[in-house]
Amino acid sequence: MSLRLFFEGRYLLGHTPWDTGITPPEVMAFLEGRPPGRALDVGCGTGTNALTLARLGWSVTAVDFSSLALWVARRKARAATAWIDFRRADASRFDGLVRPFDFAMDIGCFHSLPPAGRSGYASRLPELLVPGAGFILFCFLAHPDSRPWPSRTEIEELFSPAFRPLHVDVGEYSGLPSAYFTWERRS
Repeated sequence: MSLRLFFEGRYLLGHTPWDTGITPPEVMAFLEGRPPGRALDVGCGTGTNALTLARLGWSVTAVDFSSLALWVARRKARAATAWIDFRRADASRFDGLVRPFDFAMDIGCFHSLPPAGRSGYASRLPELLVPGAGFILFCFLAHPDSRPWPSRTEIEELFSPAFRPLHVDVGEYSGLPSAYFTWERRS
């Protein structure tokens, strides 16, 4: 089964434990005091974080490859009278995205990609961000009983050529090793 069909099925059945409806405090803390600009929400799901960004004054482009998730996200944005540019896109390529962004966030998309997809994501994302742009990534980390999630080392090696690390917060989420990575786009 393809990854896209897997997620479409989960959204169809309503089995989406990652869709908490709450923007993580790590994201809110990072945005505090920063002037709004252009934001990219990668793997936006049903739009929770995109809506938060829009409410804070950001001009938001939000991408996901699940048509069902985007359908729900668009309905939520209309109900909130928020204009968000929702697009169906593959995060391993970011096809069709050219706008330079001041901030990008990914709360749970990157770790779902296969290794080749993660490599494509890490090489393409920097092209979309202005120098000095912030980037927050929440990711499950590899452990012996896990899916083939990325290791912390893999993540840091993929992103360090284009991003300067600001902070890494390693912990657990739902009993699984995870981390929040906060970076700044190098000049």
